[in-house]
Amino acid sequence: MPAKAVLFDLDGTLVDSLPLLKEVYLRVFEDLGLSWGRGDVIQWIGRPIVDIARHFAGGREKEFIDRYHHHYYREYDRRVRLFPGTAEMLRRLKEKGLALGIVTSKGRTSAWHTVRQMNLGEYMDVVVTAHDVERHKPLPDPVLKALEALAVGAAEAVYVGDSPYDVQAGKAAGVKTLGVTWGLSSAAELARWQPDGLIDSWDELEQFLAGF
Repeated sequence: MPAKAVLFDLDGTLVDSLPLLKEVYLRVFEDLGLSWGRGDVIQWIGRPIVDIARHFAGGREKEFIDRYHHHYYREYDRRVRLFPGTAEMLRRLKEKGLALGIVTSKGRTSAWHTVRQMNLGEYMDVVVTAHDVERHKPLPDPVLKALEALAVGAAEAVYVGDSPYDVQAGKAAGVKTLGVTWGLSSAAELARWQPDGLIDSWDELEQFLAGF
């Protein structure tokens, strides 16, 4: 059965934002006087900011989130770009008639800011954010919501992401999963979660789809 839809994570998959996100979290921890420790917060990237704030800031979630947004938006437009070849890849997939979507744990405001700034809206048929579901990655709900919006069955779709949360969510939803090796997690770490494939370039995504 040929693929009908490709869903993508956003940060670390389509968008080269991880260096900024790491810097933002470091500043937030400094602002709030939280112990950085081993930088364990980095492993939480890919989860909703409210979950991260609750885990690391205890009863100071609002302050954590406010400081995060302060640092994030101050630098975002200057620092963040699409990974090389991303726009061209998306254009080719659209020309082949595939439905495309974003499934991200970013909140609605920041996700759509990225979509607009990176001119992704012209390619995407659906965008699912943390505000669009009650349960988030690694649970399957965001992926399932995207499939429902596209009227595409799980067996006809693939979810592409850079973290174990993406692989877990995709597998739980019943779609094929691909891990990209240029984002948050190493190939070895992603492989532990048994995705259907690992890709080092967008060309390899298109090769995977050709043999779907």
